[in-house]
Amino acid sequence: MKLLGLVVVIFAVYCAHAKVYFREEFLDGDEWRSRWVNSKHKSDYGEWKLTAGNFYGDAEKDKGLQTSQDARFYAVSASFDPFSNEGKSLVIQFTVKHEQKIDCGGGYVKVFPADLEQTEMHGESSYYIMFGPDICGYSTKKVHVIFNYKGKNHLIKKEIKCKDDELTHLYTLILNPDQTYEVKIDNEKVESGSLEEDWDFLPPKKIKDPEAKKPEDWDDRPKIDDADDTKPEDWDKPENIPDPDAKKPEDWDEDMDGEWEPPMIPNPEYKGEWKPKQIDNPNYKGVWVHPEIDNPDYSPDSTIYKFDNIGVLGLDLWQVKSGTIFDNFLITDDVKEAEEIGKETWGVTKEPEKKMKQEQDEVKRKEEEEKNKEQATEGDDDDDESKPKDEL
Repeated sequence: MKLLGLVVVIFAVYCAHAKVYFREEFLDGDEWRSRWVNSKHKSDYGEWKLTAGNFYGDAEKDKGLQTSQDARFYAVSASFDPFSNEGKSLVIQFTVKHEQKIDCGGGYVKVFPADLEQTEMHGESSYYIMFGPDICGYSTKKVHVIFNYKGKNHLIKKEIKCKDDELTHLYTLILNPDQTYEVKIDNEKVESGSLEEDWDFLPPKKIKDPEAKKPEDWDDRPKIDDADDTKPEDWDKPENIPDPDAKKPEDWDEDMDGEWEPPMIPNPEYKGEWKPKQIDNPNYKGVWVHPEIDNPDYSPDSTIYKFDNIGVLGLDLWQVKSGTIFDNFLITDDVKEAEEIGKETWGVTKEPEKKMKQEQDEVKRKEEEEKNKEQATEGDDDDDESKPKDEL
């Protein structure tokens, strides 16, 4: 009984410390419209619709916001009670399904300060964090992780590949107060590191000493020409020679065709440009390394990770081909809680969704086969009709 009581106390303490700031799974139908605000900054933003799409694991649980019009900008946001992530982790998590087999478009979210005017949100609106997949053609298939620091947006220096299939995937960003981060896809870590190393928030700690210069007598050539090596007397041969097997055509008329010359062919004895052989340089001192000094412009900042007034999550993006579904939004300060919620949502429906997609693909494949057979049969019939009767 004492052990059970201890477990209860630990669980109670855990729950008291875990904080969910925002969670949206669109389980109440069109009521989402009362919580989300469409931007009116442009008059032709694309329209959102609530749907689970053409394939899903659960018809109700998998409903999310889907882009519904091609070649449009989209802008919608939801607000929540403002908070600061000072001294605690910040976890941003959501699911994305590009069931349209996206060719070019964003699948990311933006986290804004609470004072954002939601009806005026647009591409230039200042945000704290931009996170999620972005796909355009074959060259761009990455996960954006962008932080705003002192009024400037900073992109991660690493390349994080995103998922580019048609299934639903879970994206998670973890930002820790020790200035480390982690990116997860489908509850699996794909990247991690430190803010200071993987972004250019601060000037470098060390810089090359501007006073230092490579000595004039510094020889950094590991190999040099052998001064004693000489070119062989028989080295120089022409690159091309007249074909010795060529013969003047019998009908060649020098008055009409000019003087006959045999065609040129590569010379098998041609050796190319002669160069002396290389030997070890006896004066080689190695690669000269420019000495570094402490950068006088560098100043450490232990609060890069901190955002004081988080209060809005928005979808502000462009899509050429519409059809992406966003769902299972979560902002919390608890990494474990986010992982468990991911398992309870995406984790439960991912396999049924995959199975439904495979079944649909199989039906389409068989229909295509039947269609091809019918077209082939019709082609054979057309050929028969075009033949003379005595050939049938």
